This record gives sequence, C-alpha cells and structure tokens, in this order.
Amino acid sequence: MGGELWTAVDDYFDGALVPSDPALDAALEATEAAGLPMIGVAPNQGKMLQLLARLQGARRILEIGTLGGYSTIWLARALPAGGRLITLEVDPKHAEVARRNVDRADLGDVVELRLGPALETLPKLAAEGLGPFDLIFIDADKPSNADYFVWALELSRPGTLIIVDNVVRSGEVVDPDNDDPRTLGVHRLNAVIAAEPRVSATAVQTVGRKGHDGFVLALVNDDL
Repeated sequence: MGGELWTAVDDYFDGALVPSDPALDAALEATEAAGLPMIGVAPNQGKMLQLLARLQGARRILEIGTLGGYSTIWLARALPAGGRLITLEVDPKHAEVARRNVDRADLGDVVELRLGPALETLPKLAAEGLGPFDLIFIDADKPSNADYFVWALELSRPGTLIIVDNVVRSGEVVDPDNDDPRTLGVHRLNAVIAAEPRVSATAVQTVGRKGHDGFVLALVNDDL
C-alpha cells in the first residue's frame, strides 16, 4: 500500500495547496507527448522549489538539467522583476521541448537555456562572470553530481542554496553492495560535501508519486 498511499497523499495536498496551472499542465502534457522520460519533479516538489527560491530572495538561479522545463517554470516564476534563470541541458530534443514550454509560460525573456554537456558549460559561465547565483538546482545525470556540486560552489556566494535531487534512490544508498553508478554518484556527492567546510548540508527523504527519494540541501557558509 505504500506507493498507492503516498500517491493519494500527494494528490490530496496538491488538490488543497497546489492548484492546477495551465502552463505547467501543458508542459507536462507536451513533455509526455514528445516521448521524454517523465522523471521531473512532482507538482508539490516544484512548489517547494519555488518557495525556497522566494525565501532566498533569489534573483539569479542556475538549473543543471532542464528536461522538459517543468521545474524551470516553477523556479523562474519565483524570480522578481529583472531576475534571471540559466538552465543547462545536454539533449537537443529535451531542449527544444523545454523552450516551447517556457515560451508558452511567457518566461522566454527570463530563462536562458544553454545546450551542451554541463561540465563544459559550467566553466564557461564562470569565465563569463555570470555568477554568483543565489540558488542552484542540480537534477541531471546522477554519476556526475559531485562534479556539478563542485562547480555549483564555484558559482556561489555566501548564503547560496544548492539543492540536489534524487539522492535516496528508493533507499539504495544504504546498501553497501549496490554498484549502480547513480547510487555511487550519491555516495561520491556526499563525500565531497562532507569534506567541504564551506557548506552546511542535510538530506530530506521524500515519498509520493515519485516513489521513495529525497533532496540534499546545502547552504554556502558566510566564510566562503
């Protein structure tokens, strides 16, 4: 009953607190119609990201991993006038779908999508002086999470919030014999964070329609 109950609870709170939105609904429909994997954040998680960005007072947001642009829309809507979001995507088809979804949400002048491998794009952002970012959301290929985190820290300031998705992996993180590259990527990420005195971090487990998973939340300390 766990999965069914978790989904029912998500549905209950979505109905009460996360009302249907035409642009977001259309983004999900277009993503599915294009055959993209439906692995983005759930509606309540998107709303959580938006609230965290608002609590941060974020004016500059970096997203690593765009997919169909669903989380991009949630985050971009948290920005004040003059705010900017840069999102990085490696897959041209994903990028095309995301651009259409973002434009449909009237956020084309707020969101800049950069196509290419993130580990090639991130150094370019640094060289262009586009940081620091106030909030950075990492939701891309899991084996590279530690590398993305290192670059996120490079593009941060004291007080930046770095969020990493999909770190529980249905509990696989506690299995010492699990050799899935995505799970090993979580272990490597945690090792990097644990050895980094410039951040204070924790992990939050989540259950719901996305199964059993969670986020790492890392706050860049004032002595960066």
